[in-house]
Amino acid sequence: MSKRDIQTILNNETELLNKLHDIVENSIREENLITQNLLNPPIETVSTSEKVADKVAQFGGSWKFIISFLVVMCIWISFNVMALSAQKFDPYPFILLNLILSCIAALQAPIIMMSQNRVEEKDRKRSENDYLINLKAEIQIRSLHQKIDLLQEEQIKSLFETQALQMKMLKSIEDKLEKHLKA
Repeated sequence: MSKRDIQTILNNETELLNKLHDIVENSIREENLITQNLLNPPIETVSTSEKVADKVAQFGGSWKFIISFLVVMCIWISFNVMALSAQKFDPYPFILLNLILSCIAALQAPIIMMSQNRVEEKDRKRSENDYLINLKAEIQIRSLHQKIDLLQEEQIKSLFETQALQMKMLKSIEDKLEKHLKA
């Protein structure tokens, strides 16, 4: 092998390494954008009314609320059924109790809906983060495919070049042998 042939092989290897370096830089740049979005999500500001809505929804959807509400209703109904006529403040059709239940339902429903809207927004942001993570994985996979394809191309090219050089060398050896045998 001559110096020129060795230099050609080294130049090809250097070119291959430069291409791989460019692929790595591009993938790192793309991953940094995604990583910045995942590591630094926007800060969530929660107002006082939203905190109250969350607490009401949390309490309104608990067994503690259901049991305490049933106990209060049973006491209310028992007192108004068993009490003397003068002490009954809400006699049998329990109109006042119905009014209070309707008011509680009318106030509680929109508060719970506000809380559910906030939960839905959090779920949407979580889904966006999942999408970004999947996108990052896809970018990494594509980068790996590019690297493998490039390595295969360059290895095949290098093998063909090496084979061509070997064939050249064999031809020169064969020519020298023929000259030597004829002489």
